[in-house]
Amino acid sequence: MSKADEILVNNLKDILANGVSDDGLDVRPRWADGTPAHTIKKFCLVNRYDLTEEFPIITVRRSFIKSAVDELLWIWQKKSNNIRDLHSHVWDSWADESGSIGKAYGYQLGVKHKYAEGEFDQVDRVLYDLAHNPQSRRIMTNIYNHHDLSEMRLYPCAYSMTFNVSGNVLNGILNQRSQDMVTANNWNVVQYAVLLHMFAQVSGLKAGELVHVIADAHIYDRHIPIAEQLIANPQYAAPKFELNADVTDFYKFTPDDVKLTDYKYSDLPEGMKIEVAV
Repeated sequence: MSKADEILVNNLKDILANGVSDDGLDVRPRWADGTPAHTIKKFCLVNRYDLTEEFPIITVRRSFIKSAVDELLWIWQKKSNNIRDLHSHVWDSWADESGSIGKAYGYQLGVKHKYAEGEFDQVDRVLYDLAHNPQSRRIMTNIYNHHDLSEMRLYPCAYSMTFNVSGNVLNGILNQRSQDMVTANNWNVVQYAVLLHMFAQVSGLKAGELVHVIADAHIYDRHIPIAEQLIANPQYAAPKFELNADVTDFYKFTPDDVKLTDYKYSDLPEGMKIEVAV
């Protein structure tokens, strides 16, 4: 099995066995038919992925790495907040008529700030410090800007990355306020594992450990049968991950620069689809 399978399955088992339900309470999320989307949850899961051992992608169902990387680059490279710059429809439910999600995600990363060394947005500040000040304990991003929350179509879920260099190894901590475990857990893990690999490569470093801290780890009521199916599904070895070694500029990466070899995965039964609560 892959390490990512082991972690996800253990998380799902823990939530189902020991989680707290909000059934009967007034909740914000709704299903497409207007029904309240209730959850069972655990508070504060902390998962660790050693990127030197294997790439953390699940095999208990397919994880669409190209689409995940496309979204990652939409946020971190294009710094866009318009879904028309995406090649998937992941964000359609949160966009306005112009395609904007407001002052969220990529918008926040693209805002420039003044430093002693000059003006940088958050991404360029990270890249600058990794190149010029790698021992800094201040290399981080945060897109949960309270000043702009009223103008965001969705409050950021994965909101903060802390980067830390130990020797020639780049490690990272992803902080997430809320996680739909069935729909998006491995999606986010894959994205930020790729980001660490990209930042490490362009900075002359090696990708090390990704730590994922989830404040509210939940399974939606309509996802419980799917969670049980994922727990029961066959598991396979992690595939081999490759990143185009010729790319030395973060802004030159494309989804095609990411490759998996020997990726085997289980399928969900026909008719078992994952609804998204909004």
